[in-house]
Amino acid sequence: MNHDVYISLGSNLGNRKAYLQQAIEGIAMRVGTIVDIAPIYETPSWGFAGEAFLNTCLLSRTYLSPDEVMAQLLQIEHELGRERTPSKGYQSRTIDLDILFYDDRIINTELLTVPHPLLHRRKFVLKPLAAIDEHKEHPILKKTVAELLRTTDDTSPVQRLTDQLSFPAQKSPFLHYKYIAIEGNIGSGKTTLATKIAEDFNAKLILEQFSDNPFLPKFYENPKQYGFTLEMSFLTERYQQMRDQLAQMDLFKEFVVSDYDIFKSLIFSKITLTDDEFVLYRKLFYILYNQIIKPDLYVFLYQNTDRLIENIKKRGRDYEQNISPDYLKKIHYGYLDFIQKNTAINSLIIDVTDLDFVKYYTHYDFIIEKIREN
Repeated sequence: MNHDVYISLGSNLGNRKAYLQQAIEGIAMRVGTIVDIAPIYETPSWGFAGEAFLNTCLLSRTYLSPDEVMAQLLQIEHELGRERTPSKGYQSRTIDLDILFYDDRIINTELLTVPHPLLHRRKFVLKPLAAIDEHKEHPILKKTVAELLRTTDDTSPVQRLTDQLSFPAQKSPFLHYKYIAIEGNIGSGKTTLATKIAEDFNAKLILEQFSDNPFLPKFYENPKQYGFTLEMSFLTERYQQMRDQLAQMDLFKEFVVSDYDIFKSLIFSKITLTDDEFVLYRKLFYILYNQIIKPDLYVFLYQNTDRLIENIKKRGRDYEQNISPDYLKKIHYGYLDFIQKNTAINSLIIDVTDLDFVKYYTHYDFIIEKIREN
């Protein structure tokens, strides 16, 4: 899931604006997408005698946990020359990064307290925070940021500057692709990955519409009776969806990403149909397949059979629980056979057996880098 994290930034040493900008670049690289950046405010040092601070705030959208976000912020501070020494109290710093809010969560751990415990007492935090979202409610105090700003006991002057900070130039790793298909066996995570890529890189998302197919549960109960009906149903649905979705390109999206390629129809049908049924099905398939736009990149997510079965059990679809390991292996070999024989297709196989690209950003970044390098 995406999480909204509000982060305060401050600097009172050296080129203060440059440090703020470098921190923003680091947050975009290590934490998540930058959604909004507040103006810059200059304020006296708070809690100690020192040079004036430049302060701002930003909203980032991230997949990281609160502890992971904080760990990345500390690393950015370290790289920008700050060493935190709590025993010495407040002091001047090249950069200061704090989590103000993480969604609406209340967190009290040894590492982290969220919302920030002094947020409501610091005008240099509330001012830029209000510029981003004055209606954001404090989950403990039950007051909006605007209300906290009006009632704070901090009377220190806060001056808004005309200087502005820039959004990071986020170069997409998919600039040379117009259409990417994410494929894989049942339970491999293709839908999750396609959705994450679409959200993070401004892509049009096409998800396979299979959940309402009335023949799927019947097929798992009686494959011989419902095999041909199911495969024809899938083929017509996939063909119609791809034809309609790929013909209607979104001008505000960078590219298209889907969680399937229509060729999977032929892969699955070869396993589920009798020889005679498959011969007929293949003729009908190629009539439709030749009319469909092909992906510029075909990404196949490999997971071993044990991990696939584990994932299938976790997502809890009743009609999938009796899928046999032998059936999954046949599907796997069908995909590999397709990739090996269709050398004209730009294919990329990524082993995700030991990866959890939802829980760990580094795993997700590994996959993105593989696609970038392809």
